[in-house]
Amino acid sequence: MSCVDLKLEWVSRLIFALIPTEESYVLVMDRTNWKFGKQDINILMLGISYKNMCFPILFKMLDKRGNSNTNERKELINTFIYWFGKDCIDCVLADREFVGEDWISYLNDKQIKYYIRIRNNFKVYLTSKQKEITASHLFNNLKPGQTRQYHKIVRIHNQLCYISRTKVITGNKIDYCIVIGFNKPEKALETYKIRWQIETLFKAFKSSGFNIEDTHLQKIDRLEKLVMLVMIAFVWCYKIGDYIDAIKPITIKNHGNRLISVFKLGLDYLSRLLLSKNEYNPLNINCFGFLSCT
Repeated sequence: MSCVDLKLEWVSRLIFALIPTEESYVLVMDRTNWKFGKQDINILMLGISYKNMCFPILFKMLDKRGNSNTNERKELINTFIYWFGKDCIDCVLADREFVGEDWISYLNDKQIKYYIRIRNNFKVYLTSKQKEITASHLFNNLKPGQTRQYHKIVRIHNQLCYISRTKVITGNKIDYCIVIGFNKPEKALETYKIRWQIETLFKAFKSSGFNIEDTHLQKIDRLEKLVMLVMIAFVWCYKIGDYIDAIKPITIKNHGNRLISVFKLGLDYLSRLLLSKNEYNPLNINCFGFLSCT
């Protein structure tokens, strides 16, 4: 793999050409990590939300443990804008790791819509009332399951934004999902819900699909190439699964979930086809045709 010349731009442009065309896309940013021996493998990923999953489009290997920083996040967004344009970004979704004055300032200055969850203990400055309050105290009278938006601009980490909140019960504990946004606070919580799609993507990369954690590769450049190949393979499997689902719909279980994911359906079909040396192909599918951009 060390002698293979594979550039992220080629892979990203291929994936962007393969995914369904939309007027604008919801981008989801998150990080996944694991440890192999003493080596920390830490990947910052940017994905495109689609239906119940997320297409991987850009990533950065972090040569460290722990959270990403603002410059690393900006690099991914700036690269996406350079390759695909800012106009195709509907909004950016991210979890509580992705906060901070410089990061929110960057998104505000670029006028990129975002919905980002914040921690309950964040201080919120109410500009209209000229006072500061803890985020979890802003909507004290909420009942579990209720949502509410504060329709006036607030200041968090010295940055202007809108804020919305819902109260949830996890086990026997009461928790809050507090989301800040560039605009449209009434859409914040509903839109933020789809952030979990990138978790589904990471599962497909790991235990529910390609088992990328089992790799013994430790050099960053080789890991980057492996991740790029897995990105292509993921999109390939999804497109095959989506095609099969259209002609032979996946069974829906009693609780409303699919018996198998579209990605896993495609992965199972493709792996059986390849392992059988093309002898297994009951639906007579041209699987390689799904990698064509024409």
